[in-house]
Amino acid sequence: MEFLIQGFAALTYKQVIMYAIGLVLIALAIKKEYEPALLLPIGFGAILVNLPLSGVLNQVMPGIGETRGVIQWLFETGIHASEAMPLLLFIGIGAMIDFSPILSRPVFFLFGAAAHFGIFATISLATLLGFDLKDAAAIGIIGAADGPTTILVSQVLRSTYMGPIAVAAYSYMSLVPIIQPFAIKLITTKKERRIRMDILASDEIPKALKIMFPIVTTIIIGFIAPAAAALIGFLMFGNLLRECTVLDSLSEAAQKTLSNLITLLLGLTISFTMQADQFLTRETLLIMVLGLFAFILDTVGGVLFVKLINIFLKKKINPMIGGAGISAFPMSARVIQKMALKEDSENFLLMHAVSANVSGQIASVAASGLVLSLVISNL
Repeated sequence: MEFLIQGFAALTYKQVIMYAIGLVLIALAIKKEYEPALLLPIGFGAILVNLPLSGVLNQVMPGIGETRGVIQWLFETGIHASEAMPLLLFIGIGAMIDFSPILSRPVFFLFGAAAHFGIFATISLATLLGFDLKDAAAIGIIGAADGPTTILVSQVLRSTYMGPIAVAAYSYMSLVPIIQPFAIKLITTKKERRIRMDILASDEIPKALKIMFPIVTTIIIGFIAPAAAALIGFLMFGNLLRECTVLDSLSEAAQKTLSNLITLLLGLTISFTMQADQFLTRETLLIMVLGLFAFILDTVGGVLFVKLINIFLKKKINPMIGGAGISAFPMSARVIQKMALKEDSENFLLMHAVSANVSGQIASVAASGLVLSLVISNL
């Protein structure tokens, strides 16, 4: 009977805390429906990897010997060795995105760029707080509001804090409907939030332009930020599947089957980095605070940029649209539309917000590539 209580005897208080964290993530996924496809597997995985003598990790188990854990294998194969999982997910994301709104108003690309200021400010702050450059860079990317990109950057840079960084990124992504309205209302007036804009038509974009856009974008960013070539390439390949119209079945599979499967596996795999001894540290708390700072600052940066250019425009742009320049697609655009309708029931900003939101997808990849290039060259 002794073998039945070995697990209980090996249990630590830190593992119990991780069970509580896992349950909180599961509750947010089920009750609040905050990114359930991610938070549910991450939360469950956090419990799984912290079970004493768990067979999901590589370890020696009494009476059994050495085991090869499946979650550790997934992490070592799909993330540590190749970064394959985040990249494969980008094919599905690219297949979901319609770039027509941004192509109909290219100036909105600037909003995506402005809404990533928080990344670089947070990198500087994290460095001042004692993180080394590679860890600070990975922490700053949380502000991109793009989970797969955050994971990939932290892995490429071999950050020590990949687990807390991934949890912070996905947690704040799921809290976009709470964080963004709070940040936007702090720096806008009711009058500004009620600014109406003309309906943005996006159905007149030539098919040839839609096909050339992902190809040209890949080439340009590949030259400007070579470290982001894989990221932007997989994203744009997914979009090319969508726009070519001769591979509709593959496009649909990428949007649904591939994306759902990789998302679930990625959530479970990331839980490998949430082992209690590695996760429950002072640095984890700092990372959560810095991630929130980056997220808020990116939103603020996008809004303030619109307010700046409004000084020179006769027909004003609703500054809330700048907040949609982050990469949380399409959640951020929906949040902006919901805020607009709350202020004015006849104000429809969705297509404008979507334009800024899809530009944020590209900007997050470009910013990540730039950060990788700068950091790697200084290591």
